[in-house]
Amino acid sequence: MKLNGIYKGVVVLGVALTMQSCFVAKDFTKPTVDTANLYRQDTLSTDSTSIGNISWKDLFQDPILQGTIEKGLKNNIDINLAIQNIVASKAYLAQAKEGNLPVINVGADYSRQDPSKNSALGAFSNGASDQFQLAGNLSWEADIWGKIRSNTRANNASYLQSIAAKQFVETQIIASIASNYYQLIALDQQLEITTSTITNREDSFKTIQALKDAGNVNEVAVQQTEAQLYAAQLIAEDLKSQIIILENATSILIGQKVQAIDRSKSFETLNIPSLTLGVPAVALRNRPDIVAAEYALMSNFELTNVARSSFYPSITLGASAGFQSVEIKDWFSANSIFSNLMAGIAQPILNKRANRTRLEVARANQESSLLNFQYKVLDAGREVSDALQNYKNESTKITIRDKQVLALKNAADFSDELLNYGMATYLEVLTAKEQSLNSELALILNKYQQQLALIQLYKSLGGGTK
Repeated sequence: MKLNGIYKGVVVLGVALTMQSCFVAKDFTKPTVDTANLYRQDTLSTDSTSIGNISWKDLFQDPILQGTIEKGLKNNIDINLAIQNIVASKAYLAQAKEGNLPVINVGADYSRQDPSKNSALGAFSNGASDQFQLAGNLSWEADIWGKIRSNTRANNASYLQSIAAKQFVETQIIASIASNYYQLIALDQQLEITTSTITNREDSFKTIQALKDAGNVNEVAVQQTEAQLYAAQLIAEDLKSQIIILENATSILIGQKVQAIDRSKSFETLNIPSLTLGVPAVALRNRPDIVAAEYALMSNFELTNVARSSFYPSITLGASAGFQSVEIKDWFSANSIFSNLMAGIAQPILNKRANRTRLEVARANQESSLLNFQYKVLDAGREVSDALQNYKNESTKITIRDKQVLALKNAADFSDELLNYGMATYLEVLTAKEQSLNSELALILNKYQQQLALIQLYKSLGGGTK
């Protein structure tokens, strides 16, 4: 009888394995992306290379900045959180890969039954009975519809998505640290100019007092000059505060307590051989956020396969064997051996709409993932276009601003001389000096904005992953 039961079980197993060829899960197809004219540029590029292919160490050659970025990549909290997401995704993938293996359990138990005398069992028994059991149980479900394989592929896509997500966080951190670093340099330079201006205005205040004593100007000129000195001092205080706040933000980026940030004295020219954008289809493959969005779509596609398979019958095989005895002394004798073998097929009929809801939600998630992927591609084109336009704009403004700074410096110098000879009013002098200071501060801001636009362009083309 036991051999006959085993034979039947083997037959059912063979049928189950044969039915595995009836794979109903669909194969994932990458979404088509129309990248023609994705970002705005004067001429369409046919060069597959772009500045996004440059290593961040080759782009940022300031050794102090390189050290700061390396510290950020090692200590940043968001990056370390992303690493833990990878660890979790890898664990789920390892579990999914073993989905085709049977479930095996081994257990030992003891039970004692003492029925009441008035019960049906108690009327025929002589009191309590003991039972000792040591058994192993095995269960296995045939993956005839590809549910387990689809679930494995979904977890694999999620794992790859978590890796791409970490790379995206790294590109964000690199860009943020670099932009903060250059902004700190810009603030230092603005503070240096403002401090020098304060010294000059203190001298001007003494000069205007002497002119007032000589009767060349009145008290209004003295008060206006003094007020202009205070205005420069207020600018200096704001700059000092901005520096500390930005240093605090940068400290958090590199995963340390808030403190001063080491930096160079002047802007280091970014090492960009040529401002090439590359072919959009090629350039976008560098962007980890787009890669992550595609893996998310793949994962949800496979989960839709899993949900669809719930409508099909499932075939399960089970077996148990071990020792069972009412006397502990006979527990491991040959007569105490028992075994069970079972095979079953189950077709869902009514399940409180759970299967249909699962499929509808999976389809909605899949469609949402597709829309998110399409949005990422479009938004990437906007980011490249915006950064390119900002770079061109700031480059043009720097050329003009240089001329403005020179003209206003000359005007301020001339006004001082003319005032001494009584050929200019103190209001003309104050206006010229105020405009000269503002133009110098604006020039430094333009240079920083130009650097920032290059950093944003580099990041939007997938830079920072190499």
